Amino acid sequence: MQSIMTFFLLTAIQILSRVFYRYDVEYLGPIPARQWGNLRAIIILNHTSLYEPLLVGFADSKLLWLFARHGVLPIAEKTMKRKIGFFFHFLVRHAVVVTRQRDHTWDRVLNHVDEKALAIILPEGRMKRADGLDSTGRPMTVRGGIADILENLHTGRILLLHSGGLHHIQVPGQKLPRLFKTLHVRMELTEVEDYKAKLEQDFPDVDFRGAVIRELTARRDLHCPELEAMAKGE
Repeated sequence: MQSIMTFFLLTAIQILSRVFYRYDVEYLGPIPARQWGNLRAIIILNHTSLYEPLLVGFADSKLLWLFARHGVLPIAEKTMKRKIGFFFHFLVRHAVVVTRQRDHTWDRVLNHVDEKALAIILPEGRMKRADGLDSTGRPMTVRGGIADILENLHTGRILLLHSGGLHHIQVPGQKLPRLFKTLHVRMELTEVEDYKAKLEQDFPDVDFRGAVIRELTARRDLHCPELEAMAKGE
C-alpha cells in the first residue's frame, strides 16, 4: 500500500511539474535505453533547493515505480524539522533521517542499500545559498558518504545528474517558487563496474573514498556552472 501511495504522489508531482515548468535535458554520451530495472544509484550534483522533487519531471513511470518500491533517500535531520519535512517521507520507499555525523543514522541508510535498492543521493549534503556557499558560509564540497554507498554496489547502473540548480525557481528562504521556468540538467548513465574502473584509472594513488570525492567534484565544477548560467539568463 505504501508503494502505491508513493507512486501516485510522485506521479502527481510529475504531472504538475510538467504543467508549470519546462525541462531541458541532454545526455552526456550515448542516449541509453530507459531500462531502469538495474539502476542502483542516482547522484544529483549541485544541491540548491528543497524544491528538487521537481526533478521527477524528467522521470518516466517506470522510474517513479522504482522510487516507490525500492528508493532509499537520506534526508538531513535539519530538513525533517521543517514544515515541509513530513512531505519527504512519502517520496520514496525508505526515507532515512540522518545527522551531519558519520553515526548510526548513516548505518541505517547503508542497511537499506541491498541488491534491489535504488539510492538517491545529493552528495554535497547541504544546500547552496544565493552567495554560492552553504548556510554557515563554507564552500560547497562533496562529502564522503556517497563512497560508502558506491563501495557496496558491485553491479547495476549509476545515473549521474548534473543540475543547473533551482535558485531561479526558489532560493532557500523564499516562501513561494517562481513558475514557468526551465530546469536544466545533463545526465550520464554508467555501469557500476565501468565507473569504478575509471576511478582506478584516473586516481591510481588515491583511496576509493578520496577518488569518488575528487571525481564528483570535478564533474560538478565542469558541468553545473554553465547550466546555472543558463538558468540565471532566463
